[in-house]
Amino acid sequence: MATAAATAGAGRAWGVLAQFDSPAEVYHAAEKVRDAGYRKWDVYAPIPIHGIDEAMGLRPSKMGWIVGTCAALGASGGFLLQWWTSAVAYPMIVHGKPYGAWEPFTPITFELGVLIAGFGAVFGMLAVNGLPRWHHPLFSKERFLRASDDGFFIAVDARDPKFDESATARLLQEAGASAVETVEDE
Repeated sequence: MATAAATAGAGRAWGVLAQFDSPAEVYHAAEKVRDAGYRKWDVYAPIPIHGIDEAMGLRPSKMGWIVGTCAALGASGGFLLQWWTSAVAYPMIVHGKPYGAWEPFTPITFELGVLIAGFGAVFGMLAVNGLPRWHHPLFSKERFLRASDDGFFIAVDARDPKFDESATARLLQEAGASAVETVEDE
């Protein structure tokens, strides 16, 4: 039986946090939350849980497109800069090759593609994950500290269109949570 604990305070509800005792329990609870129609929620666990993305109903990441686009733009920009420099701005015949010969441009084209893809990966990850975020309301919960050790959690955001504090807490309790509590925004 889950214990329900409400936080005392005057802040508005950020959402509901539920703790589970095992990866299997949080996996099956994630399926129930997904099937209930919630969209703004997440699972927190100290270890990777195989298949949790499918259990949550997550779409594929945008990162592949972001990094691929950055790589193509970086390689194209590097090639065009070298071509323009050698064929238009400073046309010189080097080693008997015609103006704008592409062969010498290959290493720099590749390297700029990799460099810009790397920057795209770092800054894309920060943007997709909403970082940097210096504080999250879940950090104020003593129980949530176990998420990096041995705790398995589901947090449902109050901004979810389907969110109702009591109904969401009841759903998580029925899904097998060992503890359910309201998280207040600070």
